[in-house]
Amino acid sequence: MCEQIPPSAVYELSLERIIDASPEQLYRAWTEPELLKQWFCPKPWGVAHAELDVRAGGSNLVIMQSPDGDLFPNQGVYLEIIPNQKIVFTDAYTSAWVPSAKPFMTGTITFTDLGNGQTRYHAQVLHWNESDKAEHEAMGFYEGWGAATDQLIALIKHSS
Repeated sequence: MCEQIPPSAVYELSLERIIDASPEQLYRAWTEPELLKQWFCPKPWGVAHAELDVRAGGSNLVIMQSPDGDLFPNQGVYLEIIPNQKIVFTDAYTSAWVPSAKPFMTGTITFTDLGNGQTRYHAQVLHWNESDKAEHEAMGFYEGWGAATDQLIALIKHSS
């Protein structure tokens, strides 16, 4: 008998943490450009520019900068926004529902209030195919998203 693998597992990479912060603090860090620029890329990389139209159908542009100064623009569209609970975005579209040249992923970030100032932070990334998932994993998904999450936590602790 063959084991059936849920379709999302074939395409999914995810990260989950219990964070000493409120859902509101985490949501703000994801939706306010000046905050996002401080944590979004693992050091020594950074964010040179961020534009975030945080609403379903709104576009986003995050320009990552390498240590050598090279710029890497990432455009996308928000698919779903539930303030302080959920952010869903994709690079399948650039803006105004214009398809991107090469869709790669759809991300879902959820913030679950656990009480006592703690939040379950879950980042799920679904890829268009197994090859894209393997490429993202080889690029260092767990290390990179983990380091960025550590920076997010440090930002919130520092600003509290």
